[in-house]
Amino acid sequence: MRLGLNLGYWGAGNDAANLELAREADRLGYSVVWAAEAYGSDAPTVLAWVAAQTTRVDVGSAILQIPARTPAMTAMTAATLDSLSGGRFRLGLGVSGPQVSEGWHGVRFDKPLGRTREYVDIVNAALRRERLSYAGEHYTLPLPDGPGKAIKLTVHPVREHIPVYLAAVGPKNVELAGEIADGWLALFFSPEHSGDALASLKAGRDKAGKTFDGYDIAATVPMVVGEDWRACADQIRPYAALYVGGMGSRKKNFYNDNAVRMGFAAEAAEVQDRYLARDYDGAMAALPLGFLDGTSLLGTKERIAERMRAYAEAGVTTLTLSPMLQDLEQGIAALRTATEALDLAGVGS
Repeated sequence: MRLGLNLGYWGAGNDAANLELAREADRLGYSVVWAAEAYGSDAPTVLAWVAAQTTRVDVGSAILQIPARTPAMTAMTAATLDSLSGGRFRLGLGVSGPQVSEGWHGVRFDKPLGRTREYVDIVNAALRRERLSYAGEHYTLPLPDGPGKAIKLTVHPVREHIPVYLAAVGPKNVELAGEIADGWLALFFSPEHSGDALASLKAGRDKAGKTFDGYDIAATVPMVVGEDWRACADQIRPYAALYVGGMGSRKKNFYNDNAVRMGFAAEAAEVQDRYLARDYDGAMAALPLGFLDGTSLLGTKERIAERMRAYAEAGVTTLTLSPMLQDLEQGIAALRTATEALDLAGVGS
């Protein structure tokens, strides 16, 4: 198992600290640094900035939003970032959610599975520098009734294949990630509750006639170091309440559904009710300790090492850390503690 770092969203007031964390991850031998986008900073600009100031660590999008770009534009971006970074780019994709897709990008959130499948097909074809010709339900290239013609990417990517990851939460999406991607970006992954998700992932690999050899299960986990793991869990509450309670609408919140599948149905409903009623303190308080502990790295180095073993045994190959920052010094200390914990766990690669 390798370590990664998730910088989250740029522009939240901690940009200088995030850049220094990326540099520290590079120095410590981390495998990858991820950056996200929603409706603020975009991921490619941030990743180019990070890649320019690091030397070894990969840079990855977690995620590039599918409704934000045509597949050809995503291929152009991926090829450019891979070239600029010297072959260090990982392309993470996701459909986002209906509120962002329809409210921000003006793209209907319909048939996400079929749209994602076609999108990845086109991106891969473009990166292979094929002349783009595609007749699908969602994408048609070239358009049949105009002057467009099948053309190919002029940039030569550094590598023959840029690894594609899919962010997925629900069973069908996870299965698709297993079938058509090189890796799965997992959020709120709990080793003790991962059986069904991993079964969906395997179903996708089986459908594609592939094994897990070389496949990357990349789980992002919050991390807080301290003597009292319960006090550490309290620092996760604002983050977890946002996702379980407020990430999406009442009818469509993938993270709330995930908490339900983990066995926290009543608690997930209360978190959502309180969050949507703007009772944020109540929503945070309603999160059960079992959920927070099961999806995070909390406590001493020794306790974190024990949890790392559980993640490795569950099949995670890249454990991506999301340090809950108070300041830069604590963030750097957390990254260093994680490397020591991985050595202590004996599951590093």
